[in-house]
Amino acid sequence: MSFLDKRDRADLFRERLRTALSERRLSQADLARRVGVDRSTISQLLTPGLTRLPNAQLAAECAQALGVSADWLLGLSDRQERAADLVAAALTMTEAPRALVDDHLFAWHREAAGYKIRHVPAGLPDMLKTPAILRWESEPTQGRTLDQALGASEDRLAWMRSQRSDYEIAMPYQELECFARGEGLYRGLDPVLRRAQLEHVIALHDQLYPSLRVHLFDARRLFSAPLTVFGPLLAALYIGQHYLVFRDRARVEAFTRHFDVLVREAMIPSRDFPAVLDELARNLG
Repeated sequence: MSFLDKRDRADLFRERLRTALSERRLSQADLARRVGVDRSTISQLLTPGLTRLPNAQLAAECAQALGVSADWLLGLSDRQERAADLVAAALTMTEAPRALVDDHLFAWHREAAGYKIRHVPAGLPDMLKTPAILRWESEPTQGRTLDQALGASEDRLAWMRSQRSDYEIAMPYQELECFARGEGLYRGLDPVLRRAQLEHVIALHDQLYPSLRVHLFDARRLFSAPLTVFGPLLAALYIGQHYLVFRDRARVEAFTRHFDVLVREAMIPSRDFPAVLDELARNLG
């Protein structure tokens, strides 16, 4: 932690106060009226060479009038935003529609173009599903026409390929095993569709590796809620009806470390993923 002497802090305060006034196109007289002090008081605060700093009340009033953080004005923070605004921006709750095409997710992918994307899906990753599987899963709850949704899903995969972003997926081996066997949520799914899906993922992995990597962890040893980390920018936790979206650096880094544990402890690393798929497809009943 660095400390500023009184002169340096006064210089920084003057610079930031002048910057805030300029950005908001306010004069010294405007600020004085909003704060309720004489114009000479504001003038003294902006006079070069003086070591005068405002008291806590005046600093808070200036910050409120200018829509900035008092900590920023006083050199205690590098962020202009007020604490309440920072908290509101750091964590948001966004609706998660039950649909093949989620505009929020697509917007976050575009925002993170060029960064590595880390993903723990709720089931099979949507971007790796065949149209037949998407139809089987989503037809009962599809809001827009299925053909439109399928076309948009294909467009998203093509867009993600063109961005050349690394895409890393970690998922439980047991989820893939249940799919291949037609158990649990996949009960009643035609074995022909299941085999075609596994072969489709093998082909996609061969085409996109190493930009696309899929790791399988043991759900008996490790657990993860569905989540996506969009580079250093944000992390989205899927809770069913909504996403919890985190943008502050500490929490994004915490989600990234969690994902890295899943990869490090994976029972099947990405290089062996196609062989596992091939074996599941051959043994599919």
